[in-house]
Amino acid sequence: MSDAAVDETPISPIRSLERRDSLEKRLQHRPDPRDLKDRHILLDTNTAPALQAKALELERQRATDNLKKGLEHRPEREALVERNILPDSSAAPALQGHQRELEKNMRADSLEKGLQHRPSPEELVKKGILDADENPLKEA
Repeated sequence: MSDAAVDETPISPIRSLERRDSLEKRLQHRPDPRDLKDRHILLDTNTAPALQAKALELERQRATDNLKKGLEHRPEREALVERNILPDSSAAPALQGHQRELEKNMRADSLEKGLQHRPSPEELVKKGILDADENPLKEA
């Protein structure tokens, strides 16, 4: 109803048909109650209008109580760190993503360095770690 111009035509038998048609057109474009409830214009309740405000206040109070109860039973930060839900970092939250990326790259570099300096199978046989007929590169 964005074009909500007021029809100021005088009521007369000749013009009554136009007015009725105008009303019918506007009623055809009227939003349905479900849409009005979704946009919080109408309350979605079966409660009497005199009690709707009190019902809304009770609903808000119930939500507030549930939130407070949930916050009271929230685990401590240390427990969340132990369960790997929160990172064990004192860095600012905006920097924690960069910190994780840096740690990942450092682990990858360390692993790569370790792989480059690992002993060959012949050296492991000489040290008695592998048997002579064992070949770690051969798939079983």
